[in-house]
Amino acid sequence: MPKFFRRRFIVLVLCSCWVSCLMGLAATPALSLDPQSSSRAEGPTTGGQAIGVPFAAPNASPGASDPSEQIAPPGLDIRPGQPITPSLATAMRQELEDLMGRFESALLIANSVDQPSQLSTRQTAGTLTASVGPVGVGEVAPMNPALATAQQLLEDWPRLLAQKDNDTVRSRWLNARQALWAEFPMRSVAQPEIRAIWLDRGTLVRAGSRQGLAQIFDRLSAAGINTVFVETVNAGYPIYPSRVAPQQNPLTRSWDPLAAAVDLGKSHDMEVHAWVWTFATGNQAHNRLLNQPADYMGPVLNAHPDWANYDNRGEVIPLGQTKPFLDPANPEVRSYLLSLLKEIASNYDVDGIQLDYIRYPFQDPTANRTYGYGLASRRQFQRMTGTDPITLSPSDNPQLWSRWTQFRTQQVSSFVAEASQTLKRLRPKLIVSTAVFAQPTHERLQKLQQDWESWARQGSVDWIVLMSYAADTQRFDELIRPWVVEANYGSTLVIPGIRLNTSRMAALDQIRALRDLPTAGYALFAAEYLDQGFQSVLNATQGPSATLRSQPIPQQRPFAAAAARYQALQREWNWLLANQQLQMGERHLQQLVREANTLGEELDDLSSKSSHRDLVRVRSRLDRLRTQLNADMTVRTASRRYRLRAWQHRLSAIEHLLAYGETRV
Repeated sequence: MPKFFRRRFIVLVLCSCWVSCLMGLAATPALSLDPQSSSRAEGPTTGGQAIGVPFAAPNASPGASDPSEQIAPPGLDIRPGQPITPSLATAMRQELEDLMGRFESALLIANSVDQPSQLSTRQTAGTLTASVGPVGVGEVAPMNPALATAQQLLEDWPRLLAQKDNDTVRSRWLNARQALWAEFPMRSVAQPEIRAIWLDRGTLVRAGSRQGLAQIFDRLSAAGINTVFVETVNAGYPIYPSRVAPQQNPLTRSWDPLAAAVDLGKSHDMEVHAWVWTFATGNQAHNRLLNQPADYMGPVLNAHPDWANYDNRGEVIPLGQTKPFLDPANPEVRSYLLSLLKEIASNYDVDGIQLDYIRYPFQDPTANRTYGYGLASRRQFQRMTGTDPITLSPSDNPQLWSRWTQFRTQQVSSFVAEASQTLKRLRPKLIVSTAVFAQPTHERLQKLQQDWESWARQGSVDWIVLMSYAADTQRFDELIRPWVVEANYGSTLVIPGIRLNTSRMAALDQIRALRDLPTAGYALFAAEYLDQGFQSVLNATQGPSATLRSQPIPQQRPFAAAAARYQALQREWNWLLANQQLQMGERHLQQLVREANTLGEELDDLSSKSSHRDLVRVRSRLDRLRTQLNADMTVRTASRRYRLRAWQHRLSAIEHLLAYGETRV
């Protein structure tokens, strides 16, 4: 071992021994895992700090902060006096058109909920943009005032830009958006979808007992949640009594929250997935609450200091961050983590296991801030190449540096594959998911070595859950579009994540946006932020609890969920046809109605008695129908382009559910 690392190793061992002695002498250690703060370090807050004010780690320097503790800022920040360039004007128009489209989607869902799913071309009263009150046959209902305001702005847009009247453009754009927000339709019925939430460790600790946790599950059920990611291992501490991990969370030693959550999930018709910190294994933000020294590395590294990973300065925790990481190349680390996962899957009837912190810490190679120099990693890479990676830099030897990046990336990817195979052998129907970042591929590989696209394409995981936390829907769309619209991962579902502690309307709008995109659902972070206000909003906008409970949960009955989603589309089309809002040539219209109704019947058959032959036939007819929903159709709505695009996306979501069902059913 080089002298530099030997010194670090000796200090860590001595510190660990001292901490062990201290804990052994304490008759009643004042241990706490901060029940007042979110435990999810992959989110933008740590230790209760506000967004944009990262927790200052003991080894942090001014200006250094962990990117994992950030939230993407608004996509459009329109300020007084700001020049409206052509690119900005395009973005503003697109954002307004999309908001209008989501507004109309909510109207259409509400208006069509009682329609039959079987399409017909009969004519009745009403139009999509009707506000309130009956409309006689042949009459045209007035456009919703908020939509009318936005539509008029779009018509005036070219003239206002040509006049360079920036102040008027800005004020009218802001007013149009505000009017849409103020009148956004709140009555709605959610489609069958994965409605997940992260149940954080802090909320579990505050629950304090099975009875307290039952109240939380009651609230989650009332909000329409059907899948709960229960934080089972946090910073090296499991919430249950473990024979594998060194210590149980001190604040849950009086009960077993995981066992209680599994039972409550079953009684509430909700799935429970164990959410596990993987390579991150401590959190200095908790040390002062644990009465531990500032440099305490957590129970795992305290017991096994030789498992630690290092940055290129020999520090276990990178600058500006608070969490030590394990070395993924260390065979003992991998064996320990696999044993922990097997223990959870064997002892608890969880529906899934989610791997979090399945990566290296954030790095900045251009600033000479890199990570991954654990002893096992360095030795293995040196045997492969003859070079100690600690001597490498991106600029001095780009080719060898690329091999070093690939080596570290492969350590993470191979563990994901091994963990999935191990769990599937133990319990074939167990859902394996990963919580990952939505950054572009190259950036992710360079900065945290997380190649989740490969995991998805290879089928190593069932779900990819994106930590796509954004302050508004425009930025949210930018984060998730490459992964949910422009890519296809076969049977692996990609589920975007939404922060609840942004604005309530922003979170709701992002949920609505996902329903017009090719996704199977959403995940909310976190239960800590599900206050009574947002719970009431979810209650109002997702339909009655009884209706939601009667819907098929996509991961359990994917073909039935696909059929139900398609029926919702049929009801929308039927409403538009009945109100003369969807028009095309008579021959083409009759063909569309026949194809659409036949597909609905075949999806119903597939959901009741699935077979490979039926699945092939349904997919073929789905492809034919998609070609008929094109620009030749006349859709009389305020957002025609959005409507056609949304229908295509929703058909793609059905195709994703069919692919998922092919491997699961």
